[in-house]
Amino acid sequence: MTDAATKLGFWNIAETEPDRLAVIDVEHTEHSWAETAAEAHRIVHGLRALGVGTGDTIATLLPNSFETVALMLATGEAGIYLTPVNYHLTGPEVAYIVDDSGSKVFIAHERFAAEAAAVPDTIKRYAVGTIAGFAPYDELVAGQPDTLPEDRTAGAIMNYTSGTTGRPKGVKRPLTGLDPNVAGELGSFLLNLFGIEPMGNGRHLVAAPLYHTAVGQYMMASLNGGHAAVLMDQWTPEGTLERIERHRVTESHMVPTMFNRMLKMPDEDKKKYDVSSMTHAIHSAAPCPIPTKQAMLDWWGPCIYEYYAATEGGGTLATPEDWLKKPGTVGKPWPISEVVIFDDDGNRLPPGEIGTVWMRMGDQKFEYHKDKEKTDKSWKDGYFTVGDAGYIDEDGYLFLADRKIDMIISGGVNIYPAEVESVLIQHADIADCAVFGIPHDDWGEEVKAAVQLADGVTEGPEEEEKLLGYLKENVAKYKLPRSIDFHTEFPRDPNGKLYKRKLRDPYWEGRTTQI
Repeated sequence: MTDAATKLGFWNIAETEPDRLAVIDVEHTEHSWAETAAEAHRIVHGLRALGVGTGDTIATLLPNSFETVALMLATGEAGIYLTPVNYHLTGPEVAYIVDDSGSKVFIAHERFAAEAAAVPDTIKRYAVGTIAGFAPYDELVAGQPDTLPEDRTAGAIMNYTSGTTGRPKGVKRPLTGLDPNVAGELGSFLLNLFGIEPMGNGRHLVAAPLYHTAVGQYMMASLNGGHAAVLMDQWTPEGTLERIERHRVTESHMVPTMFNRMLKMPDEDKKKYDVSSMTHAIHSAAPCPIPTKQAMLDWWGPCIYEYYAATEGGGTLATPEDWLKKPGTVGKPWPISEVVIFDDDGNRLPPGEIGTVWMRMGDQKFEYHKDKEKTDKSWKDGYFTVGDAGYIDEDGYLFLADRKIDMIISGGVNIYPAEVESVLIQHADIADCAVFGIPHDDWGEEVKAAVQLADGVTEGPEEEEKLLGYLKENVAKYKLPRSIDFHTEFPRDPNGKLYKRKLRDPYWEGRTTQI
């Protein structure tokens, strides 16, 4: 329970419980609340000495680390926009985001030196470690006071969308002008949403890179609720289970790909680890196959929570009880949110009919940085969409069909790839899979499957026939892939998001339109 004398919010807790454990770094080094706050203050003083003020932007290219957490806190108390860049991008892609965001300072890790070097020296560049032409990160903070900065005001994260179509765009929200202590206290609301008890001995496992919107938001919510952040770098199934047991992790933000890969571990390896401390494994980002979700509930117990949201906002929530009652649902709207389904003509659809999912979160707004056309297309009557298709049932539960852009139209029939993928991923021979449409002169599109095989499984005609036979037994004929491609690796980011266009686009080269 929360001590009556302790206000929630990172900065409030730093004042009242400075010795409390705040961050466990990737090498298991522990940092107190006071130590973390002091580093954030030094960063603020260092940035201000460089002329970075309220409303300005800085960019980072960093792995999960103590410095990354401190930078998120620093910009959050100094009225600065922070743009964390995906470190799997190429140098030119990194340089584009840094330039497009208007960043005044760029901070990179030496692990990504080649990509970071593409950012020109026309802005101030700092390196954690050593990168030629970059000043050491220590120069930014060395000699700076660890005292509370003056004129504190809440900042914001400006994440860039993943760029599944076209170049990525920054999702920018107006600064609130709130006192950071107040903003931090309000920022713990996600814990309330999921029924997570603040303070106590809570531990939040950061299992995916902090450049992802949700990963950063859920970590910050946990810190604002008095829970320590347990950092992980370069995710592995066994590494996840090891940290859960070692640090008695209570909650984490995950994606279905992680579930699938942990479930496919040998039983003897899974049984090595005690995961009984987990109260909330919160997942999103991609549809979770019903058998996968059920298997996780069977293994970890009723701690698997699901939500639907995007970088732009959200959303819905499905508790374990909701999901067991309505398998496949992503839940009902949050108290601050509303979800509706519109057809292509803008008509609101009745329960059970599939259309485009539109949402709103009170009066919150966002814009795509420097892209008014995309911003305007994403809003309708106060609602926004990210292009997902789905329906709401008669009890108000949302079910997703697929991203609208991924829907296959074959012979005039709508086919949702996620339905086929959820069956294919259950096969023991499959480590990863994707289903998408490719050109067909008569039907417009035909269904294609791409798979990454499990270790020890050999690709070839026999394996293709085996997998197609399995699908014929479990999927309606009109949804069946006509052929299967074998890949050694899929273009997924570490948070499990599949860049499906990288698999699909080669088939559409030379076509003026994709049907």
